[in-house]
Amino acid sequence: MPAPERIPPRSVTVADLLAKGELTVRGQIREASNAVLYCSVSYEGEEAHCVYKPVAGERPLWDFPDGTLAQREVAAYEVSEATGWALVPPTVLRDGPYGQGMCQLWIESEEEGAAPPLLALVEGEEPDDGWKAVGFAEVGEGRTALLVHADDERLRRLAVLDAVINNGDRKGGHLLSAAGGKLYGIDHGVTFNVDDKLRTLLWGWAGDPLPAEVLEVLARLEDALTEQAPLATRLAELITAAETDAVRARVRELLRTGRHPEPSGQWPAIPWPPV
Repeated sequence: MPAPERIPPRSVTVADLLAKGELTVRGQIREASNAVLYCSVSYEGEEAHCVYKPVAGERPLWDFPDGTLAQREVAAYEVSEATGWALVPPTVLRDGPYGQGMCQLWIESEEEGAAPPLLALVEGEEPDDGWKAVGFAEVGEGRTALLVHADDERLRRLAVLDAVINNGDRKGGHLLSAAGGKLYGIDHGVTFNVDDKLRTLLWGWAGDPLPAEVLEVLARLEDALTEQAPLATRLAELITAAETDAVRARVRELLRTGRHPEPSGQWPAIPWPPV
């Protein structure tokens, strides 16, 4: 088990450590569909662990331009930071041992059982208190169970972020419960498409009114996306102009309806495999 990440002192920011530090590959996460390398990174006497995803290790996708997934991961981090929710670990674009790629601070998950579960399969047709229903899933031998997720404000914020960035792959394995009750979302390579690609396990709030706090965040995000604003300028370096315009449109639509989005019916709503 890798050691927990070290957050450097104020003299060295996390961004500087990730962007300027010396990357040393320690291993590979083989379950991933693209090349994902577990690394240490050191800079001016400070060290942390991180994930490095080189562009050269990205598998081509029919619906995304080749060699753009790393930039999309960084763009997701930038939007997350603009919300103030800090739902995505610090992420930068940099050169590494295998060329340019995404470098993200390693987040050590709490041990199984240490944090309340976020997803579950349950019997019956209605979720218990504290849970939101996603839909029915086949569990073998002709049986089905109800897939539910926790009615958790951290997950709700993540569902809103996913709607903004048009996340096409919010799986259960992309949710990390960290120490101190912190929740992170990872793996944001298939985001920011101009077409509606939202696929997620967090549909429990579909159609529900957005909380006032979320509407306030979305209003600030709309301002941050205006032409020449720092966030808009940064996104222009990472995704296309059409994709940035689509982000603006999704934020405006969320503010107009005041509700969580619902599945479009034009694209599978649940990622596969769901974990």
